[in-house]
Amino acid sequence: MGKYFGTDGFRGEANVDLTVEHAYKIGRILGYYYGKKHPGEKCRVVIGKDTRRSSYMFEDALSSGLTASGADAYLLHVTTTPSVAYITRVDEFDCGVMISASHNPYYDNGIKIISSTGEKIDDATIEVFEGYLDGDMSAIPLARRDDIGRTVDYAAGRNRYIGYLISIAKKSFKDKHVALDCANGSASSIAKPVFDALGAHTHVMANEPNGVNINNNCGSTHIERLCEFVLKEGCDIGFAYDGDADRCLAVDEKGNVVNGDQIMYICGKYMYEQGKLNNDTIVTTVMSNFGLYKALDREGIKYEKTKVGDRFVYENMVLNGNSLGGEQSGHIIFSKNATTGDGILTSLKLMDVFLEKKLPLSELTKECPMYPQCLKNVRVRSKQEAQDDERVIDAVRRAEEKLGDRGRVLLRQSGTEPVIRVMAESIDAAECEETVDEIIEVMKACGHLL
Repeated sequence: MGKYFGTDGFRGEANVDLTVEHAYKIGRILGYYYGKKHPGEKCRVVIGKDTRRSSYMFEDALSSGLTASGADAYLLHVTTTPSVAYITRVDEFDCGVMISASHNPYYDNGIKIISSTGEKIDDATIEVFEGYLDGDMSAIPLARRDDIGRTVDYAAGRNRYIGYLISIAKKSFKDKHVALDCANGSASSIAKPVFDALGAHTHVMANEPNGVNINNNCGSTHIERLCEFVLKEGCDIGFAYDGDADRCLAVDEKGNVVNGDQIMYICGKYMYEQGKLNNDTIVTTVMSNFGLYKALDREGIKYEKTKVGDRFVYENMVLNGNSLGGEQSGHIIFSKNATTGDGILTSLKLMDVFLEKKLPLSELTKECPMYPQCLKNVRVRSKQEAQDDERVIDAVRRAEEKLGDRGRVLLRQSGTEPVIRVMAESIDAAECEETVDEIIEVMKACGHLL
């Protein structure tokens, strides 16, 4: 991670941590950096944004910076992160930019840079960009005369992505009642048209963005609303997305949550049965649940574990040729179809299995019960100092010895906030919470908490 860019882009409160000046500078840097790679040709950058109010401001600033450096800025308007990755790759843009803070509240925002291959930008390139951000911007020349760039309305690219999603589904959704929670975010412009086109009776909530209601008591981080909605509308299945729709969680017909681990199990087992699960392996992160691993062991399906972040999952998938991976939070990657987590695509893949198996989702998830988990976020003065403190390490060691083979403990630093995530997993829910609280108390006694 760099000074500005964390595990998922440059993120912070709009015009506090991430300012309009930052966005303009990033546009200038991108236009200059990629413009140098192809002398004599126009640098082309495609931009998407979510629905939060500040996204429009940052879109304008990025476009100004790009065109001032001689690049052309192609505007997808309100769209999803995976759609930007898709269009960047298939339409051969030099890079893509998504303006979004994902599941964060409306007053935060972020800038994600996507490579020409549709992947998260690599650390070496981020380091170059950060050097410019902290350096002398006068070193980047301003374009003149006909070298000045232009902005291009590229809504057609978003529409083509909708067509691509529709083409992925293998079966008609006719007669199925499907609930969609669009989080008042990016999915609002894409999800319903896709499900409608596939014949579903589509019941939509949180689909009226106003700039400040994104993720507000809705979406994958507040999935209890969708649970109620599925029961109220009598739906067969429900899907909840986050602000930029790169996550998907599901709800079964009984109003129970189906998390990312269970979605990976259901889809992975189906792919395994079809001979389409490369290396008979699913790529998970260290946050995946014991219940998933127990179920995979039973089925003879192998698994890998990476650091948290769909970027690290995808790197493992590319390195080893694996076809399915993801996170408990709902970032799930089907490498045959996408280079990043894609919430709407994930919901289509789960629908295929649901329709093929002809079983309620509640029956499909019975095979993969989850172990109780307790996860608490603790704001700290220094993430590294707190995690490296011998007293904290000793507390974790004692907790692990106490749990034995009945559970585990994990401390993880947030990539975007001054937060350490303390997680315990056990067959007993009360024991999980007690374990987490004991570790947090040690951190507090050591003076690490804000």
